[in-house]
Amino acid sequence: MKANSLKRYHGLSAVMMLVFSLAIHGDQGVSAQQPLLDALNNLKQGSMPEREKAITQLSGIKHARSLGILQALLDGRLFTLKSDARLVTGTDNHQGYDISDAVSGASLGAVEREAVNKVNLTNKLRVSLRKIIGQLELSADDPAIRLAAVKAMGNEDDENALALLKARAGIEKDETVKQAIKVVFLMRDMNSSDKTVRMEAIDALKEHNSLDVVNRLNAMVEKDESGNYLETDADIRNVAKAALIKINTRLQFYSTIETVFFGLSLGAVLVLAAIGLAITFGVMGVINMAHGELMMLGAYTTYVIQQLMPNYLGVSVLLAIPAAFVISALVGVAIERGIIRFLYGRPLETLLATFGVSLILQQSVRSIFSPLNRSVATPEWMSGSWQINDFLSLTWNRFYILVFCLLVFVLLLQILKHTRLGLEVRAVAQNRNMAKAMGIPTAKVDAMTFGLGSGIAGVAGVALSQITNVGPNLGQAYIVDSFMVVVFGGVGNLLGTLVAGFSLGIANKFLEPFAGAVLAKILVLVFIILFIQKRPRGLFPQKGRAADS
Repeated sequence: MKANSLKRYHGLSAVMMLVFSLAIHGDQGVSAQQPLLDALNNLKQGSMPEREKAITQLSGIKHARSLGILQALLDGRLFTLKSDARLVTGTDNHQGYDISDAVSGASLGAVEREAVNKVNLTNKLRVSLRKIIGQLELSADDPAIRLAAVKAMGNEDDENALALLKARAGIEKDETVKQAIKVVFLMRDMNSSDKTVRMEAIDALKEHNSLDVVNRLNAMVEKDESGNYLETDADIRNVAKAALIKINTRLQFYSTIETVFFGLSLGAVLVLAAIGLAITFGVMGVINMAHGELMMLGAYTTYVIQQLMPNYLGVSVLLAIPAAFVISALVGVAIERGIIRFLYGRPLETLLATFGVSLILQQSVRSIFSPLNRSVATPEWMSGSWQINDFLSLTWNRFYILVFCLLVFVLLLQILKHTRLGLEVRAVAQNRNMAKAMGIPTAKVDAMTFGLGSGIAGVAGVALSQITNVGPNLGQAYIVDSFMVVVFGGVGNLLGTLVAGFSLGIANKFLEPFAGAVLAKILVLVFIILFIQKRPRGLFPQKGRAADS
């Protein structure tokens, strides 16, 4: 009995301790929220002095929600619900607002405009609020937020803001943010009354990649309408000109990198468009004029899947890759079995027949989806750009397409080198009669090869849907370029297709600034015609039947 009583005593003590602990932590959670709740109560008051007091309170609270609430207040997205006076943040959805609780951030659904009252500000409070938000952003954990705050505060002629920047410079760890703060003070020194200080600031600024610096220096060496220099001091003008020369050299370097990147991204699109054609043309000798429409089918597959999954854009794009491959491959097999297998050895007939197929596919799409172009949304992880500095920015969607192109190329090489299908495809490409004599089912290989090439065309359509509108004429814009890449690289040679695609893409982008988009394509075409006169088999001539025919 005593033992049982002792066990009950210890059990009861444990329960009491647990309840006491939960009560303490609950009180601590409430007490941690209390300053925020007090500030929000003041914010809901009708008088502007109360709201000013609340803004000051919020700026002093180390709470995760403070900055978001203040930003919503500045943007006019802070409301009170008429039903229970709760403070909420809202986003306009064209019919009303999608609202969230200001304290917890929890979504509260959608309400009509009449269900809320906006928390208003005076112009004086709005100016004060901008400074407070800048101060809070300057202390944020994310370096990108701090960098944006430095640039925003640097544009204001405010001694308090400069004092905050000077204090931040002493504790800042991120090198990019430190350099941005340094640029702010150097540009301020350019307005100094001391000539030596101005010249030293200009000389130091030539090492920084900043468009604001370039614009400022350009203004110093320009003339007004009367023909007089805006900067009257000749020594300072000379220093500014020397700084501009060095900055412009660096700017040209970054511009070249950007041009190469855009050329590679264009080349990636050309490779994706041509790589399937290289397989079918190289193995089967078929001039497939419907290849562009197979890409179009892949693009429309992406559009349809996105319409079925509007809230999961990133997942829909990933699911569209295998779906587009399967659909385009099946259509390709159907074209080969239904038409092309009767026309082997007659390339002109295959050209005419596949051209007719392309017209049928285009009209089918027009009948199903209408002739209008369809827009495919880009997922968040493919949107925007990678801002390396003020002089160099690389867009994410083209970067991912470049990576995707290389992955498809490597995967295709592995299929051709390490699978039975790949072995049979290479055997048929080198000597069809010998492969048939060795027991390889050439008819089956032809169908599978055409299906593989068509499936890759569908995958290329998925990539194209992320950089252009999806429409019935999408494939027509790339069919000629695809043939140019295949012929230039060497018919049936995958490595040649890769090198040719990237080479033509880069050449096209370097020619566009001087010749324009249309003339640049014409010049590239003329170059290929002249090149083929010297090397009829392309950069990397294919050995076997395709080379001899």
